Amino acid sequence: MNKLGVMVCTNSAIDYVTHDEPIDVIRSTVIVGDEEFIDYEELTANQFYDMLSDDKSLFPRTAMPSTGTMIKHYEHFRDQGCDEILFVTISSKMSGIYENALVAANMTEGVHVTVFDSKTVGYIEAKMAIDAYRMARQGKSLEAILEHLRYLRDNNRIYFAVSDLSYLVKNGRLTNAAGFFADVLKIKPLLKIDDEGKVVTVEKIRTFKKALNRVIDIFLEETKGKDYEAFIIHANNPEGVAHVRKRLAEERPELKDINDYPLTPAVGAHSGPKAMTVGYVLNP
Repeated sequence: MNKLGVMVCTNSAIDYVTHDEPIDVIRSTVIVGDEEFIDYEELTANQFYDMLSDDKSLFPRTAMPSTGTMIKHYEHFRDQGCDEILFVTISSKMSGIYENALVAANMTEGVHVTVFDSKTVGYIEAKMAIDAYRMARQGKSLEAILEHLRYLRDNNRIYFAVSDLSYLVKNGRLTNAAGFFADVLKIKPLLKIDDEGKVVTVEKIRTFKKALNRVIDIFLEETKGKDYEAFIIHANNPEGVAHVRKRLAEERPELKDINDYPLTPAVGAHSGPKAMTVGYVLNP
């Protein structure tokens, strides 16, 4: 196949996934108070959550990369001799990055750009980019790569619980009214990413611990008897990670190696600290 350049957006948290592939990362800006930081390059997950812990009045925001930035990345690949570029993005239902990437692709000459809507965020998005690069190195066609990415997109599930609803409210991911009543009733929503790539409420539960246990319950129910890769994603919550590992070791002892990854600041700005995710992807 033609030489393929692979890109992914910062929301994938690919920086925290062990890999050797030279995948280009388009980075968002994280705004904390009066300061702006480039995700990961200027503000790592540990630094970000420490900031929020030290000053609970801070409510971070994010800004996606500009069209001009994306064009520069496309042109860099073109100038390096790439005939094709594959850009894997966060779900188009969560961010404008996908649409912005398409606009930039139409404005770039001399190279063909395919923008792939992962319809997710975090580890699965990173896995898509890494698998794509490895397949390209093996000589697989772009269509074969896209077929594999579509399989990953259609055969994964992510459930998560948040500890503090105020971040969802402040960043427009939850209406103020819903946030107010949830706070009064001490409700912690159990959320998932649906087939369209939207964050939706599955259940409303009264405590974070119960919500996390329910996440584990659903994971165990849906993966029973299946061949899958499991993973944990968290927003600086080692206690939550330990709890998930303990329960899974008790109920699914064959799960010996479950990787856990941090929520990068660009995503943690919306979920808030202590958020916990348990997810899986079915093996082909």
